[in-house]
Amino acid sequence: MTTPSDAPVISGRRASWHTAATLLVLLVAAVLAARHWTVIDTGTQELAAADRGWLLVAATAAALTWGCASLAQQGTVTEPLPAGRLVAAQFAASAANHVLPAGVGAGAVNWRFLTRCGLTPTDTATALALKATASATSRAALITGLSVACPGILHLPHLPAGIPAMLLVSAAATIALLSRLLRTRIRDRLQTALAQVRAVHELPARAAALWGGSLAFAASHALVVYAVTQALDMPLPAARVALAYLAASSAAVLLPTPGGIGSLDAALALALVTAGIPGGAAATVVLGYRLLTVWLPLVPGLLVLALLVRRKVL
Repeated sequence: MTTPSDAPVISGRRASWHTAATLLVLLVAAVLAARHWTVIDTGTQELAAADRGWLLVAATAAALTWGCASLAQQGTVTEPLPAGRLVAAQFAASAANHVLPAGVGAGAVNWRFLTRCGLTPTDTATALALKATASATSRAALITGLSVACPGILHLPHLPAGIPAMLLVSAAATIALLSRLLRTRIRDRLQTALAQVRAVHELPARAAALWGGSLAFAASHALVVYAVTQALDMPLPAARVALAYLAASSAAVLLPTPGGIGSLDAALALALVTAGIPGGAAATVVLGYRLLTVWLPLVPGLLVLALLVRRKVL
């Protein structure tokens, strides 16, 4: 049991932890800026001669992604979240996502933010899972719609004869394992999570925020790529470019690098070449997209992350 005399000690430990976390984030920001300065400088030079109007559109679309992420996150809970801190947390989460692989950085930031807003661990886990599900579903819906609008652009890889059977066996084993686990206390937690999902979808404003924000998030990223192609005078239909980006970003998930660095770059360049852009020009488009969505916001995003940690928002 904590006594009044222990309170200053605990408070001091928490302050020390927040200070150490702040300094660590600032150190990471400095190291990343120094390490990738060549990429930032090269990308800036490549885009220096590009059309300024389209670059402004691309930069605006990149900034909109944080608002869309905030909208989708608000749609996962019935309680209203503080708008300013929510947007700041999504900005910080996007930067953290480029430091740790497989979305761990963004997940950790959003977990801390939601729990600081008073959500229980179960409600927080449900909110993050719901957001991830809505994001994947929205992306799949956009890919399906664009594939119908642009037939022949997206080619599914040929799988060896034994692969489908192995996938079915794996799925059956997973379902059997989950069925066994659901007989335990996990069933109660699942029922609580499903109740939260139902409660969110019973509120039209929350459901619209969740699904509209998820769709707009993917569309905004696609718009960044399209605007960069237009800025570099590569007139391709918007649907083809959007489909190339969505397919590449979905494929990059199979190799979970921090922020998709490397995996998304290669997949997006290949997809753009398939869409009709020459190889060298495709690399320039990828560099411009990365500059606007990763390298320029990275250090400011980490600074915002440090500030949120310092102010105990996270």
